Amino acid sequence: MVMKLVVLSDTHIPKKAKQLPERLTEELTAADRIIHAGDWQTLDVYEELKTFAPVHGVYGNVDGEEIQSVFPEKQIIETGGFRIGIVHGHGEKKTTEKRVVEAFEGEELDLIVFGHSHLPLLRFVKNTMLFNPGSVTDKRRLPRYSFGILTLGEELHAEHVFFP
Repeated sequence: MVMKLVVLSDTHIPKKAKQLPERLTEELTAADRIIHAGDWQTLDVYEELKTFAPVHGVYGNVDGEEIQSVFPEKQIIETGGFRIGIVHGHGEKKTTEKRVVEAFEGEELDLIVFGHSHLPLLRFVKNTMLFNPGSVTDKRRLPRYSFGILTLGEELHAEHVFFP
């Protein structure tokens, strides 16, 4: 069975946007699961996301006690035969990438999903795929907003969706 996971991070609602963008909600209607890599800013985002599919997530550096009481700092989920680590990626020193790899040191993971930098990324460190979906509401200096789609079947496929 092929599974579709929609991956997002750094929604920063209501500070950067009042609602989730339509381009994202189009994909959410077909999602089997949703991963949010932190910086929600409000639980309203979680409440909306869970109307589409089960949601896995972590808290980010701008998330307060309300969100920290619902989501851990990091977690590992097993779905579709793959082990996926989720962490926001904030911290002191080092690059965001180095921090997320170190967060799961000693774990055998197929994928680490993270956020924080708002920069879409897809690359491998040894056999582990690193995936940052970017942000659907705060593209910073990038030309487009973005989120990710993971397709879990015989293999793990990750792609970014960029939109104006």
